[in-house]
Amino acid sequence: MNEITSEEKKYNKWIVVLSIAIPVAVAALFGIKLPNVEPLRFLPPIYATINGLTAVLLVAAVIAVKNKKLVLHERLMKTCIALSAAFLVMYVAYHMTSDSTVYGGEGFVKYIYYFILITHIVLSIGIIPLVLITFVRALAKRFDKHRKIARITFPLWLYVAVTGVIVYLMISPYYA
Repeated sequence: MNEITSEEKKYNKWIVVLSIAIPVAVAALFGIKLPNVEPLRFLPPIYATINGLTAVLLVAAVIAVKNKKLVLHERLMKTCIALSAAFLVMYVAYHMTSDSTVYGGEGFVKYIYYFILITHIVLSIGIIPLVLITFVRALAKRFDKHRKIARITFPLWLYVAVTGVIVYLMISPYYA
């Protein structure tokens, strides 16, 4: 049964739209500064914590599915998606009210920071369609295809979540 179900077709359009719209909207909103608004400086540690929690829950979800606790797996994955959405809202809100923080480290550590940051950003864009496709395949009960793409989605999403925390920890001394 390799045919795409009608449910998958319905969602595929949304996957394409969201996979393009989210990064474009974030990039556009990133450049907008709200006038006369107090900077939301309290948000970075909160959304870094959300990234850390997402990483922990992703690992827990994999453990749950390996132990055939499918309802728990589903709940954990839905929670990870909700946490990622909350992160995105907070991240945009912070950058619409605050200037970007420049990394102040020097030497080899600076190269490590920028490598982690760039791979984090690129993969955070690429993970959007992967998460959505993986989720839709589960919704459509196409578990063979779900497992196949989840083997790609999981390590990349985990990398994005963990590097989000690392980026925060590395740049946090330089917040104004």
